[in-house]
Amino acid sequence: MTRAYQALTLVVAAAIFAFGALTGFRLLTSSADTADAAPTCTTKTVQKGQRLDSNLVTVNVFNASNRAGLANRVTINLQTNGFLGGTISNSESATKPSRVAILTDDPRDPRVRLVARQFKDKVTYRKPDITVDSGVIVIVGDHYSGLHKKAPTRITSDREISACVPAVLP
Repeated sequence: MTRAYQALTLVVAAAIFAFGALTGFRLLTSSADTADAAPTCTTKTVQKGQRLDSNLVTVNVFNASNRAGLANRVTINLQTNGFLGGTISNSESATKPSRVAILTDDPRDPRVRLVARQFKDKVTYRKPDITVDSGVIVIVGDHYSGLHKKAPTRITSDREISACVPAVLP
């Protein structure tokens, strides 16, 4: 290798290093391009006496059974009936139902009644002892037997209800 070739290689390597260092410094010190956050949901309101559809109800399903993946399967089946999927997890609640329990302060809430009508099993109601952002809390146990094949997907609301429906982004 000749001295000229070595010198040329060294100059090219130094130029690449300098370009990389300059570009890195500019990226490090530049301000971030921040766009306004788009809304993640649209609020829909159902008035008293109007129809509440399942696509306005979020359901959080927790597994209190020894059956792996049960909460996920129940959520998928509820989504088939139009419900919005919420939290899916193993239950940390003190409530350990044999079949199905709904944690609620108001069993007469139309959202709770609509969700309860989905299950073949008799649903028990307990006070909530776990927290979720929103929606109906369902806990399934070892003897859970499934959903009704022709469960209703709408109910007449006896109160005004606001629901956050996921926004469709362009």
